[in-house]
Amino acid sequence: MNKFERNLAKNKSQELLVEGASCASCVNKIETALQQVKGVEHAEMNFALRTVVVTGEADVDSLINKIETIGYSAKSSHQASDEQLLDDKEIADEKYYAQLIKQVWIAMGLGAPLMIYGIAGGPMTVDTSLARAVWLLIGLLCLGTMYFAGKHFYIGAWKSFVNHNANMDTLIALGTTTAWLYSMIVVLFPMVLPEMARHVYFEATAMILGLINLGLALEVKARGRTSEAIKRLIGLQGKTARVIRLVAGKEQEIDIAITQVQLNDIVRVRPGEKISVDGVVVQGHTTIDESMLTGEPMPVEKAEEDEVVAGTLNKSGSILFKATRIGKDTALAQIITMVKRAQNAKPPIGRLADVISGYFVPMIIIIAIVSALAWLNFGPDPTLAFAVVSATTVLIIACPCALGLATPMSVMVGVGKAAEAGVLIRNGEALQSSAKITAMILDKTGTITEGAPTVTDIIVIDKTYTEQNILTMAASIESGSEHPLAQAIVNAAIKQGIDPENASDFKAIAGHGIQANVNGQQLLFGNQKLMLSKHIALNGFISQAQQFADEAKTPMYLVVDKKLAAIIAVSDPIKTDSVAAIKRLQASGIRVVMLTGDNRATANAVAKKVGITEVFAEVLPAEKANKVAELQAQGEIVGMTGDGINDAPALALANVGFAIGTGTDVAIESADITLMRGSLHGLADAIAISKATLQNIKQNLFGAFIYNVAGVPIAAGVLYPFFGLLLNPVIAGAAMAFSSLTVVSNANRLRFFKAKEH
Repeated sequence: MNKFERNLAKNKSQELLVEGASCASCVNKIETALQQVKGVEHAEMNFALRTVVVTGEADVDSLINKIETIGYSAKSSHQASDEQLLDDKEIADEKYYAQLIKQVWIAMGLGAPLMIYGIAGGPMTVDTSLARAVWLLIGLLCLGTMYFAGKHFYIGAWKSFVNHNANMDTLIALGTTTAWLYSMIVVLFPMVLPEMARHVYFEATAMILGLINLGLALEVKARGRTSEAIKRLIGLQGKTARVIRLVAGKEQEIDIAITQVQLNDIVRVRPGEKISVDGVVVQGHTTIDESMLTGEPMPVEKAEEDEVVAGTLNKSGSILFKATRIGKDTALAQIITMVKRAQNAKPPIGRLADVISGYFVPMIIIIAIVSALAWLNFGPDPTLAFAVVSATTVLIIACPCALGLATPMSVMVGVGKAAEAGVLIRNGEALQSSAKITAMILDKTGTITEGAPTVTDIIVIDKTYTEQNILTMAASIESGSEHPLAQAIVNAAIKQGIDPENASDFKAIAGHGIQANVNGQQLLFGNQKLMLSKHIALNGFISQAQQFADEAKTPMYLVVDKKLAAIIAVSDPIKTDSVAAIKRLQASGIRVVMLTGDNRATANAVAKKVGITEVFAEVLPAEKANKVAELQAQGEIVGMTGDGINDAPALALANVGFAIGTGTDVAIESADITLMRGSLHGLADAIAISKATLQNIKQNLFGAFIYNVAGVPIAAGVLYPFFGLLLNPVIAGAAMAFSSLTVVSNANRLRFFKAKEH
């Protein structure tokens, strides 16, 4: 399985498509209900996508049954490909949009003329028999409009009532039904009401349904744009692959669908073609454009034994590669899954909205009742008419759609934007916390530097040995290690045609070096700490090692049979863009700290070159997490960026762990955010996008809260005693509908966000 999201397999997960969820309060009810199912560990719903991801051992049928028992319907999304799901969603959205527009025309076709008639001064009362007959006909037409243009609201409200719930449908159904029933009482039984209260509100019922459906239609249209990042990722997948197969006993190259590619198939890729599945080059040499996955513009050279990734573009040569990961196991498929999961995730700030929404609808119903009672007992004549208008307006204006969309819409766009920049965000907490980071710890090797050290100097101290002897012994003792410095030694030996010899009694001394026996000789190879702990006389060569360290090289001592034999210096070049990326972090107010197990002099030399003033040097692997905790104890919100196995504990402990995508599986699995390319600009981009997304969420939540906090009192009539102003239910319907559109449009602004040029 691919390293980017191996932990997806740790917990069985199900994704369900939910129908009937109409507002934020639905989200809370669905999540709560699913978490009551035996075997469910966690359930998280994305209101914008109308999907819910459930982790745990519960089977899909029990999950669907639970959702149906609370008044909604659901189906599994795992039976189809990502592309098919997206196509199905787009088709469904287009169908829903067309249906809503039809309902808008039906409702406004009746409501608009009535409203214009009322504004023009036409009587809205039943003072004559003819007027009563006309209004009765209009009332029946309004009832038909309620059925054709609003039945989905009434069905949803009834399902919620049967299941002892309340949601947006409840508010709309109560508001429009109250206005219609009151108007029909005025028409059929006018004598039971005071003369001043004989006023009909059929236009309000029709216009409210028309405006709310119009708002929903515009929301569906705008919401479709938030899936563009997923569309682009899916679009990277090739459709066919040219494989070498035995046909009639002969090897032939044939084109097949990528779904038919099998593990270990040999695949031919020609210039200009996409890599169809993940694999390893077995023949040929080429350059691959990986920018669509990593954001790195420069093509990467590929030769035999190099890995190629599905979705990338072959630029120059023709190659053969062996398929190593196919289908949903490819890196691209895993990235798509990871982005979808992250888009579904909720940052902590979004959960607050869900909690509030869970209580919001019942509170609004209570406020509407209290408002009506206040008008009946303390309002001017006609008190009953005023009571009906205020209660209806409160119910309509308070629908919490905008509140439910505020967070998921921004998260969807922000996570997609990050993916386009080669930044894979694992969860909502990481998205929110990244925006608040005050201190960033950067591992040196492979993060600030290339992570590909080379041997620069060999100082032979014991003249009984040659440089070749020294390199042979060093390579022999290091051949079993995966540390970058060890690889530099081994690579230097290979370049000189030296074959490492077998080492015995091998022992790694964490943070110090290694010891082993080679050809009967006891060897020690490591830093000054190792020499001091083993009581090795350095005979004044410390100054030579110090000089190497001052040049940003790492000096290592080789000891043969307890006698110093040589000093080998290794240099790891600094990445070309590390200085600029670190300046970006510092310019945003982040305290940047370098952490390394290297000696202090070398660490300080590297830090000076990249503009870092604070360094944790000579840190043992087990102590890296302690440095994270040390900064956290100072009140810092700490980010940790690394690429090695020994970085994993620190990555896990940090408030946000960033793994370099070119690093190890363990580091990536321990991190919250993966930077697909090796550049630290990806880190600066991730933080910039997170800040922009969090700011967008706050704008949406502020707008939604202010809308409801200000709108409900005005709808209840708080301005009437001072200005004689009572909000019209039609205006309330328009405001409610367009509040959702405002939130969706604001979230879509993130699509145009650009991190600082670099």
